[in-house]
Amino acid sequence: MISTRGLTRAFKVKRGETIEAVRGIDFDVEPGQLIAFLGPNGAGKSTTLRMLTTLLPPTSGSATVAGHDIATDPAGVRARIGYVGQKGSAGENYRVRDELVTQGRCYGLSVPEAGRRADEVLDLLDLTPMAKRTPGTLSGGQRRRLDIAIGLVHRPGLLFLDEPSTGLDPHSRAEIWEHILRLRRAFGTTIFLTTHYLEEADSMAERVIVIDGGRIIADGTAEQLKNDLAGDHITITAGGEADAARAAANSAFPGEADGTSVRVRVPNAAAALPDYLRALEADGVKVATAEARRPTLDDVFLTLTGRSLADDDVRP
Repeated sequence: MISTRGLTRAFKVKRGETIEAVRGIDFDVEPGQLIAFLGPNGAGKSTTLRMLTTLLPPTSGSATVAGHDIATDPAGVRARIGYVGQKGSAGENYRVRDELVTQGRCYGLSVPEAGRRADEVLDLLDLTPMAKRTPGTLSGGQRRRLDIAIGLVHRPGLLFLDEPSTGLDPHSRAEIWEHILRLRRAFGTTIFLTTHYLEEADSMAERVIVIDGGRIIADGTAEQLKNDLAGDHITITAGGEADAARAAANSAFPGEADGTSVRVRVPNAAAALPDYLRALEADGVKVATAEARRPTLDDVFLTLTGRSLADDDVRP
C-alpha cells in the first residue's frame, strides 16, 4: 500500500544553506494495517505525510502509494487516498451533507452516487442528525468527524490522518478512535496516522514507526519497541544512600542509584520483584518502597532520543 525508498526532502534557507527535513527514509506498509507515525515536533512527520499525499515533491528518492508513483502519477495517488490534515477541511457556508456530496462530485462521482456515499459516511460516523447543519454549529469532536467523513466519501483504500484527535477533550478523542476502529472493521481501510498522544499509538496501532531528525529510528509493534528499547523496570526506595549503593551493586540485579532511589532493568518486572527483594534482604539492604513498572512508548523515545515526547508542546 505504501513503499518508500530513500525518500528525501531538502529546503533551501538563507545564504543558500540546505536543510534536509526528511533524510532518505525507507519503509513499507501492507494493506489493512493501522500505522502510528511518531516523532517530536520538527522530526519530519508532516513533511513525510505531505510527500506521500503528493502535496510536496521529494528532493530525491521514490515512493509508491496505493500502487502509484507520487512523482510520476500524483493524480493516481490522490484518487485512491483520503487525507485529513490538522486543519479543518469543511467550509463554513454549506450544510454538512451538501459538503460531502460536493466532495464526492470532485472525485468524479455522479450526483446519485455522491448522495449515497454521503449518507453512508454520515451514518458510519454518527453524523446523520447533523446533515442539515453548517460546520460552524458543530462541536469540536463533530467537526473532526466531518473532516474524516470528507476524506472517506470516495471510499479510499488508504486514509492519512494527521493528528486527528489533537485539541479534543478526552470524551471526543475516545469517540474519534471508536469511529476510526469502526471504519477499519467496516472497510478494511489502511490507516496511516500521526499523533502526539502516545497512549493512542500504544493501545490502537498495530505498528509504530518513529522518526527523528528526518530519519526512521525505530519500527515495530509497540510491545516490541518497549521490550527491546526500554524494558521493564523495578524501582525501589532504599532506607538510605548507603543501602541504595549496595542495592545498585547487587550482582544478580545490577542497577543505577540516584540518592536513595535505585532503578533496575529486568525482562519481567512483576515476576522478578519478589526475587529482587529477597536478594536485597540477603544483602542487608533496607527497602522502604518497591514498584514494578512496564515501559511506555515515551520511555522508548527517551531511550532513542534522550528526551521525552511528552515534553513537546502539543499543537492546539
